Amino acid sequence: MLRLTMSTEEYLQIGQDVKVIFLGGSKNHLRIMIDAPKELNVVRSKVIENHAQSEEEKASLPHYHAVPDLPEKYRKKKVLMNDSAKKSGKPVLSQTAGQQR
Repeated sequence: MLRLTMSTEEYLQIGQDVKVIFLGGSKNHLRIMIDAPKELNVVRSKVIENHAQSEEEKASLPHYHAVPDLPEKYRKKKVLMNDSAKKSGKPVLSQTAGQQR
């Protein structure tokens, strides 16, 4: 699965015929526009879930959820300059709670 950060009015091209345009939104809502041929069926996940005949069929559908923030090892480290570091010109990397000794 590909996770992207997109700006307003950027788009994704899927194959030759499908374009997904990001129109903006707020924290919990996103507005998109899908440009696809009429022959292609585009359906929201809620509609598919509501039309599932049984609980087994509903459970077999793919479920996607928001991914929490990046793990600590992928976050950028903050650079702090204390007085001695400012004099020497060498930055000191800050330590997170899990890295403190």
